[in-house]
Amino acid sequence: MLDISELKTVETDVVVVGAGGAGLRAAIESSAQGMKTVVLSKSLLGKAHTVMAEGGLAASLGNTDKRDNWKVHFRDTMRGGKFLNLWRMAELHAKQAPARVRELEEWGAVFDRTKEGLISQRNFGGHRYPRLAHVGDRTGLELIRTLQDHGVHQGIDFLMECTALSLLKDGERVAGVLAYYRETGRFVLLKARAVVLATGGGGKAWRVTSNSWEYTGDGVYLAYEAGAELMDLEFTQFHPTGMVWPLSVRGILVTEGVRGDGGILLNKEGKRFMFDYVPPRFAAETADTVDEATRWLNGDKNARRPPELLTRDVVARSIRAEVKAGRGSPHGGAFLDIASRRPADFIKRRLPGMYHQFMELAEVDITTEPMEVGPTLHYFMGGIRVDADTQMTRVPGLFACGECGAGMHGANRLGGNSLSDLIVFGRLAGKCAAEYARSLSSTPQADAERVKLAVRGATEILNRESGENPYLLHEKLQDVMEEGVGIVREEEDLKKGVLGIEELKERAKNMKAHGTSQYNPGWHEALSMRSMLVTAEAVARAALIRQESRGAHTRADYEGERDEWVKYNIVSRKGADGNMEVEKVLRPAPVKYLEEIANSKIEDLEAGKIGADAPND
Repeated sequence: MLDISELKTVETDVVVVGAGGAGLRAAIESSAQGMKTVVLSKSLLGKAHTVMAEGGLAASLGNTDKRDNWKVHFRDTMRGGKFLNLWRMAELHAKQAPARVRELEEWGAVFDRTKEGLISQRNFGGHRYPRLAHVGDRTGLELIRTLQDHGVHQGIDFLMECTALSLLKDGERVAGVLAYYRETGRFVLLKARAVVLATGGGGKAWRVTSNSWEYTGDGVYLAYEAGAELMDLEFTQFHPTGMVWPLSVRGILVTEGVRGDGGILLNKEGKRFMFDYVPPRFAAETADTVDEATRWLNGDKNARRPPELLTRDVVARSIRAEVKAGRGSPHGGAFLDIASRRPADFIKRRLPGMYHQFMELAEVDITTEPMEVGPTLHYFMGGIRVDADTQMTRVPGLFACGECGAGMHGANRLGGNSLSDLIVFGRLAGKCAAEYARSLSSTPQADAERVKLAVRGATEILNRESGENPYLLHEKLQDVMEEGVGIVREEEDLKKGVLGIEELKERAKNMKAHGTSQYNPGWHEALSMRSMLVTAEAVARAALIRQESRGAHTRADYEGERDEWVKYNIVSRKGADGNMEVEKVLRPAPVKYLEEIANSKIEDLEAGKIGADAPND
C-alpha cells in the first residue's frame, strides 16, 4: 500500500507547469509579488517551444509607422480571429503588449534596431502596419533567454525534466500537482495554493506538425480531468509554410518572416498564385485603401502589402488547393522564393536561422534557390476556458495562459500575436495566481486517495504482463487526425475520426511499457497518449459541431462563415459519467466602444473619429 508521506514533497505558494514564454513570465510575476514559486519543465530549461516562434512579437510600438496604436492592433486581431475572440482578452493584449516588449528590453533583450536606434518592426500576415519587434528570425529564442536570465536571478525554483501527471484538489479547490522525474521515474508531490498551466498545445496528435515532442496537450488534459472547461478547440492553425523535404524534417517551421521580408509563393509553373486566392471581402477589409484591394484582386505585383501576407488560414488553404490541382512542388508543397527578391547579404542578416536550417537539413541555399514549403499543424487557438481579467478557470486556484489557454485568438491567430500573448497573459496569470494564493489563510490539503490513484494509474502501465504498444497507438492516432481532422474537414470524416479516437481510448486503457521507470521513453510515451487522446477528442467533437467554415476551421460541407455561429463558442467538459460533453455556449455581448473599433473603417479610426471614449487601462 502506497504511503504518500514517503513521496518527495515540495511545499510552495504557486506552481507553474511549463517553462516556455508564458510560464516563465507567470513565474516572474508571481515571484515578484512575494510568492514562493516553483516551475515544472517537461524538458530542459531553454528547450521550450517558444524558441520556434521566430518572426517577432506583435505590439503597436509605432516605431516603423507612427499611425499604429492599440486600437488598430485590436481591430486587426478581431478581424483575423473572425470576431470569435474574447473581446476583453483582445483588448488587454493590444493595450499591454507595448509595455511588455519595452519591459523585455529593460531586462536585456537585444532587438534589431531602426536607423534611429528604436526597436525595429517588420510586416506580418494580417497586420495593417509593420508591428513585429524582432531579433532576426530568432525572436522566440531571445525571449526565452531574457526571461530565463531574469527568472533565475529572482530565485525561482526550477524542476527540469519533470512532468505533471495530475492536478490535486481539496474539495473544489486546487491543492497542488503530482509529477514525476523523467530520468529516474520518481514521483514528487507539490503542495500549492495556486497552479498556473502554461503547457502549450497538442500538435503531436498530428503527423505533419511544427511542434516538438513536448506538445502533447498536457495542460488541456490536466485541466479537463480537474473539472475545468475547454473552449474553441476546433480551431487548429495550420501554418502555411513548413518544410516538406526531406521527410526527416517535414513540418519544421519556416518563419512568416520570410514572406514579411519579401518572399513570394510560386507553383511548379513559376506562377505567383496567391493573387488568385484573395477573398474579395477580405481584400476590402484588410487592404490600405479600396485602390489597394483592387490591386490585390487584379494581381498587381506592385501592391504595397503582398497577398502572401494574408492570414494564415487563407494562405494554407491556397497552397493546399494548388497541390490538389496538380500544380504543387515535386514533394507536395509550393515554392517560397526570396532569393530572386533580396540580395544574399540581406537574407543572411535578416533570416540567419532559415539560411542555416535549409542549408544543413535540406542542402538548399535559400539565397540562390527557392524553398519547398507546405501547411503544417502549428498552433491551437483553443484550449482551457479562462476569465479574461484573471486567467483563472472555473476551478478555484487553477489558472492557464499562453497557447493552452483559450479566448485571445478566436478562430485564427495573427502571426506574432503568440509571443506577445505569452508575455501579456503570462504576467496577468502570475499576478492573479499570487493574489489568489495570498488570499488563502492556509494551503489546501491534497486528497490522499487522489494521489494514490494517480500514482497507481501511472505505474500500472509498467506492471502489466502485456498490453498495447504506445508508439503504435500514437501512430494510429496521427493517422486518424490527418485523415479525419485535417486542414479541410467534413461530417463523414469527422464522425469516423471520433469513432477512431473512441477505439483508441479503449485500447489505451491496456497500454504496456516494458522495463523499469528509469530512463523509459516507452513509459513517457504511454503517459503522453492520455493527454493526446483527450485533446484530439475535444478537437474532433468541437469540429463536428461547428457547421460552418470560419478562420482555421474549414468544413467542405459547410462553406463560408454563417452569422449565427459567431454567437457561440464550443465548450467541452467532463460529464458526470466520465464522458466528454460538448455544447454550443452563447457568447457575451461586447462593450460598445470595442464593437465600434472592430467594425470601424480604418480611415475613421486613424482620424480619431472612433474609439475616443475607450479607456486606456
